[in-house]
Amino acid sequence: MAKTAKPQDAIALLKADHREVEGLFDQFEKAREAGRKRTLAEDICRALIIHSRIEEEIFYPACAGKVDEAMLKEARIEHDSATLLIRDILASDPADEFYDAKLSVLAEQITHHVQEEEARMEGLFSQARKAGFDMVALGAELRTRRDTLRAEFADAIPRPEPHELSLG
Repeated sequence: MAKTAKPQDAIALLKADHREVEGLFDQFEKAREAGRKRTLAEDICRALIIHSRIEEEIFYPACAGKVDEAMLKEARIEHDSATLLIRDILASDPADEFYDAKLSVLAEQITHHVQEEEARMEGLFSQARKAGFDMVALGAELRTRRDTLRAEFADAIPRPEPHELSLG
């Protein structure tokens, strides 16, 4: 008999994604064989693309007007910065001189982003929880979209595109 997934609120789902990617970065750091590194790098990039999409398509819009707008803008810029590095990683090879360094910098960027989102009192997640919207319903929406993207990207990772953000 198949288990039915227990409802998970939006923040728990996003934090679980964060832990998954942290684990993948740890595995990459320990990997020595080029094929394993390539597989792990692709898994990291796929997971980050999917996570960014669900945040940008669902979570961030739900938070708009309810959390610090400067934090939302910074989060979008951080996603775009990571996207540029992800594109470069996907286009390169473990034999490339800077491959490991690119993954290391990406890990540092993601660690910073996660710390800002998960900061206890003032982080984006804390602010969102205080805003009082239905986190379980939002979590279900995030899960559905994430599952769709995982199926869609199972065989091929899309080339992510940064946003055209107005900075002026």
